[in-house]
Amino acid sequence: MTIKHNPANIKQVLDEKLHPTVVMWNRLEGRPRTHHFDRALKGEVRDALWMLTKQWQMGEFKADDAGSPVHAKVHITSSRLDTFKAAGQNPQDFEHNIPLEAKAEQKQIPFTRDGKEISIDIRLQLGRYWLQLLKEKGLNYKHEYINKYAFKLPEKNGFSADIYAHKEVWQQYAALSGRCMDGYKLLQYLDEKEENQASDGISNTDPDKTALDQIGQRFSVWYSGMYYQPSEGNNDAWQPERLEYEFECSAESNVDKKTLAAKEYASGHLDWYAFDLKEDAGEASGPEKETFTDTFIPSHIEFDGMPEARWWKFEDSKTDLGDIKPSTTDLSKLMLMEFGLVFANDWFLIPYTLPVGSLVKIEGLTVQNNFGETIWVESTEKESTADLPWSMFKLRSALQNNILFLAPSAMKVQESNPLEEVRFVRDEMANMVWGIETVIQTRIGKPDKGSEAALRIRKFHEDLIGKQNDQDEIPYAAEISYQAMTDVPENWIPFVPVHKNENQRSIQLQRASMLRIIEGDPSDHPEKIKPETSMLREGLDETVLRPYFIYEEEVPRSGVTVLRSYQRTRWQNGEVFTWAGMRKKSGRGEGSSGLAFDKIKDVKKGK
Repeated sequence: MTIKHNPANIKQVLDEKLHPTVVMWNRLEGRPRTHHFDRALKGEVRDALWMLTKQWQMGEFKADDAGSPVHAKVHITSSRLDTFKAAGQNPQDFEHNIPLEAKAEQKQIPFTRDGKEISIDIRLQLGRYWLQLLKEKGLNYKHEYINKYAFKLPEKNGFSADIYAHKEVWQQYAALSGRCMDGYKLLQYLDEKEENQASDGISNTDPDKTALDQIGQRFSVWYSGMYYQPSEGNNDAWQPERLEYEFECSAESNVDKKTLAAKEYASGHLDWYAFDLKEDAGEASGPEKETFTDTFIPSHIEFDGMPEARWWKFEDSKTDLGDIKPSTTDLSKLMLMEFGLVFANDWFLIPYTLPVGSLVKIEGLTVQNNFGETIWVESTEKESTADLPWSMFKLRSALQNNILFLAPSAMKVQESNPLEEVRFVRDEMANMVWGIETVIQTRIGKPDKGSEAALRIRKFHEDLIGKQNDQDEIPYAAEISYQAMTDVPENWIPFVPVHKNENQRSIQLQRASMLRIIEGDPSDHPEKIKPETSMLREGLDETVLRPYFIYEEEVPRSGVTVLRSYQRTRWQNGEVFTWAGMRKKSGRGEGSSGLAFDKIKDVKKGK
């Protein structure tokens, strides 16, 4: 029976604590009966037979006649890369403070295309930085530099179709014209001659003239650090006829000289598998090889998701190796599962820190086990072996080798959206290859769809000709008409097969041009359609025009896609590198342009 209390004076009840009770607490704890916790911390097992049966079930009674390594001694020799050579260029000293991707992939940023100013975004960035430098130094010459190095909106005609055909490009160009500074023009003027100074053409006197010249030098240094590009005389390693990079790195010591050649690199990430090793014969005159000899205590290899060696431990559920479902041809996954599930606790680690960009060879390794036995560890592959099997981290070579190459490559590279993208496809009906510009770079620097840009430019030229030729159409008198050639989208650039020089059997692909044929065009010579992407404009923007050839085997039936984008990474010392690089990947198969010649067409009614 519940007793109810209804006091008349609640204050008196609380003050005198007539009905004590527990209404809150701030700590709960057990009251131990002893001060010794030895037994409580023990995992006591009453049934020893059960433990033995579990060990039998897990196969722990199947012992191996082997001991565990307890002591190891290793002797290592290494040599560092000292020379870099782009394909067809002079060798230069290897720079260890630069990621190898930036060194190999660097390409010049195009600032002109067919005599037109492009990359307006970078030009504007340079101009803003220059005006910022003027403001920091208190130099009031902003308007003079804007007037001298100004953006100018070109006249509306067929030559400026890429501006007026794109509404957004025209709006931004018009907004910049006469209001902002083109910083690349100033940079170009400073690099043209050594005697050119930033104060040239600006009304000023000392000390302002000296201050302007000083920040002009600072301006050039800032740009070279902002965008990593090849210097004059050492062009980039990109091979346009192969659609890939080609370069070499070599390491010479007092014993030998080894050259690492990357002949087909276009994947976007450099590592040991991109190189072939060749040893140059002859006397070596390099520095003495670095040697390292020391003793270690081997330790078990550990990795995330590693299966526990004892049955009573719980495994981490983040990595489920048992859930991997490889196909019968997926050897890499099968190797990973075998390493992780079967032999994970049989691998031991002897740590050794390698300098980045070095070629290392283990000259000798001895291991002593817990039985006191000393074992001389040799490579499973003998240098005298005739067959050259593939193995992980091993460089391809004509001779057997046991050399490890630690490439000075970036750990993580940030890649922008493609500035340019070209798809090379085979068109068996037209018997040629097409370079389809799927992504082009507009004048303001932003990427745009190549098909939409081609339609806009075509419509712009049709409108120009339509305004100049408003003549009545002549009706057809026949029921059929003859069409000499069908139209092809302007972003489809043809590559026609031609014979190689002095060779009547081998062929290569040469860049050609389609004609921009518009009904009513008063010109007797239709304009040739030129590509908009820099990768297809090889030889078109030079003083002496050059044809562009691609090896026929570089475009298989599956096709190939080439992209140009900005790459950005941070190196070991924290320095940031930004460069424009190329990347190649597989295509999407064959394509058809619909190009046909000599067609008979029915005339529509009313024509």
